[in-house]
Amino acid sequence: MTRLNVNPTRMVMTGLKDRLKTAKRGHKLLKDKQDELMRRFIALAKENRTLREEVEKELQEAFRAFSMASAVMSDPMLENALLSSKQRMGVDVHVENIMSVRIPAFTFVRSGVEEGKEANIYPYGFAQTSVELDVALKKLNGAMDRLLKLAKLEKSCQLMAKEIESTRRRVNALEYRTIPDLEETITYIRMKLEEEDRATITRLLKIKDLISQAREEGRHDIEVLLQTNQ
Repeated sequence: MTRLNVNPTRMVMTGLKDRLKTAKRGHKLLKDKQDELMRRFIALAKENRTLREEVEKELQEAFRAFSMASAVMSDPMLENALLSSKQRMGVDVHVENIMSVRIPAFTFVRSGVEEGKEANIYPYGFAQTSVELDVALKKLNGAMDRLLKLAKLEKSCQLMAKEIESTRRRVNALEYRTIPDLEETITYIRMKLEEEDRATITRLLKIKDLISQAREEGRHDIEVLLQTNQ
């Protein structure tokens, strides 16, 4: 704790008390925010872990289906079947605000390559291709949306972890530095003011005794007597 370098006056102490009240209120708000961020971060981390395992499993199944398709189809035929595409994919990005954390959200936008036509995940005819290739494309297309959701979750976890660390530093600064420093300074000023009050009371009592003594002795040079005993 470090005492602030201020003048020990009542006005300064009033200002420091207001600052202390604000600091305590800010500390409580930041602490509540930190707790809520931690709760949401843990929930997102669990969801992220579960989704990652599911996506990895889906991708393994899709790659296994591609391996089966490449085993029953010749390489030129497989390459020719996947040479062109009948759908165009874009990503729509918008921002969500969660506990003052700006988190990007992604959504796939699918459209047909040719205007007026719907998007089609199968860019080939079915006469000369295998069922395994159809299954592989269907699984891969199904995993794309979940991959995008996984990207959002991982980015959310990164941004929340950064915000939690920033909030934790601010909470610690208020809890272990700002608030103790203000409390110590207020205590110091209060002690100084009480000491000055005691000195003033003592001085007044002494003056009262001198005045009473002078009146009892019938003396009229009270001012000279007071100056002599100061």
